[in-house]
Order: sequence, then structure tokens, then C-alpha cells
Amino acid sequence: MRDPAALSGRTDLPDGVRVDETSSVTPEFARFLYAMVGGPWRWTDRLGWTREQWVADLAAPATTFLIASADGVPQGYLHLGASAVGETSEIEIKYFGLVTAAIGKGLGTALLTRGIERAWRAAELDDVPPVSRVWVHTCSLDGPAALHTYTARGLELIDQTVTDEDYPDEPLGSWASTGGPSTG
Repeated sequence: MRDPAALSGRTDLPDGVRVDETSSVTPEFARFLYAMVGGPWRWTDRLGWTREQWVADLAAPATTFLIASADGVPQGYLHLGASAVGETSEIEIKYFGLVTAAIGKGLGTALLTRGIERAWRAAELDDVPPVSRVWVHTCSLDGPAALHTYTARGLELIDQTVTDEDYPDEPLGSWASTGGPSTG
């Protein structure tokens, strides 16, 4: 998305859900959110990261998390980060997803719309150059509605690439991804 006017989508949250914004996420909590949301979708690329790798990633400019919760329990999150491109910034939606129980209840639309709105405000809020683009990289390891959800918010498909990647035959699930034993 190269123009904030292209954004569409509602921001009203389902009953009982709130969204908190923070730039102070610990590596442990960031890893937990990633594993909890990504476990059902075969997200494994960061599970082997060291704490130092998480620290470095979270130190990137304009790193911001929007965390949706109900009754104090995380229901999903959106992770933003900036990169400088000449005299402007590009804001990446690094990760976005919901726990399985929250899918299909309208939370994803609201959270993504709020996240894109926040991305466009990064220059105002995060001491980065003016934002020229908000973007996301999605793949077949995301939920089946991911691409439609992004384009329905106004993001445009720019490129498609097919690569062979190693990933588990079956999703690990949130329990195993967050460190739980596989049996017991």
C-alpha cells in the first residue's frame, strides 16, 4: 500500500476484545505470541532463534505490537517494523495472526485495519522518516484467508514467487510451538 487513502475495513472489535499497543515487548513474549499464533500454520522459521536474535529484531526502528486480548488472554497480534529507503520509511507488517479460536469472528479485519492505520502514523510516533509504503509478505503457510484479508484492506499484490522450503509435514500446534512437551 503506497497511499493511506487506500485503506478500507472496519476497526470495531468483537464484544469483550481490546487491543493494546506497545513497543516494549520482551523477547520471551514476542516468541510466545509468534508460536501461539503460528503453531497451527507451520510457522517455524523463528522457533530456533536465540534470545539475542529476538532482542536484535525487537530493537529495529518503529517496532510496535498491537495485541488483541479477551479476558486478559491474547487472541492475536500484529508486529510492525520499519526500514529506511532513501529519505522515507517502509513499514512491514512482520507478523499478523489470531489464535485458532478467534478466527472467523471479525477480529482479524479490525486488528489488521488498526495495524495499517498505526503503520501510516509511524513517522509521527516513532522518529522515522515519512512512510512511503506499508507492506506484508505472506505465504502458503499462513491461513487460507490471509491474502484475501490483506487485499480487502487495500494492500496490493505486487509479486508471487514459488520456492521449495522445508517445513513440518503437520503443523506443530500452539502447545508444542510454545514449548510444551509433545506427549504426556
